[in-house]
Amino acid sequence: MIIAARVVDDIDAAIAHIRRYGSSHTEAILTEDDAAAERFFARLDSAILMRNASTQFADGGEFGMGAEIGIATGKMHARGPVGAEQLTSFKYLVEGQGTVRG
Repeated sequence: MIIAARVVDDIDAAIAHIRRYGSSHTEAILTEDDAAAERFFARLDSAILMRNASTQFADGGEFGMGAEIGIATGKMHARGPVGAEQLTSFKYLVEGQGTVRG
């Protein structure tokens, strides 16, 4: 497994690192600073952004979607006939308090 981790000086450096090396699927921040969390949520465009929660929660079952059959990091993934529902792109914002998955 590969992890793109780095110690940075501030939230903007963290955002720049994630924009370059992130997955566009799930990114997380551990912080008690509300302003930093708000900036993290506003400035990143991954499908799932988490604050103080384990990224292990990033699966379809945890989101109430049932069994997960795949993942997508692109914004448009529909093929075949496309209606309004297929044109929908989601960005989930998850906040925890050091929450981990047991």
